[in-house]
Order: sequence, then C-alpha cells, then structure tokens
Amino acid sequence: MMSAFVIVGLLAVFAGLTMLVIAIRHHAERLPKHVAMLIGGMMLTAFGLVIAGFATVYQMTAPIALNSAQATP
Repeated sequence: MMSAFVIVGLLAVFAGLTMLVIAIRHHAERLPKHVAMLIGGMMLTAFGLVIAGFATVYQMTAPIALNSAQATP
C-alpha cells in the first residue's frame, strides 16, 4: 500500500527531472532563469527521492518498542 508521502515524493521527482531537462536544454542561452531552474530542479529531485525513500522504509520496518526496557541505575 502506497502512502501519500510516496506519491508526493514521486511527483516531486518527476517535476524536478522535468525542470532539469528544460534547464539543460536551454543552458546555452545563459539566462538566470535557466540557472535557477537547474538548481531548483536538482533540489526538487533530491527532496522527492528523500521523501519517497523514507516513506517506503517507514512502511517496511516494524515499530521499535523504546519503552519496553527497564531503566538502568
């Protein structure tokens, strides 16, 4: 079962890669807009990968019982 975080992460990855492709194609024009799109595309792609990755790992792991141990003196 996919959570909303995985879907949002994958959408961010696709949007970031789209921005990267557009910025790389127009990089020869040397406009600040395309440099900003290049930076923003990389950041959005990385954000999407992190969000989707953490959401996937969170769904696959068992919960940790942190309060089950006795206190040590």
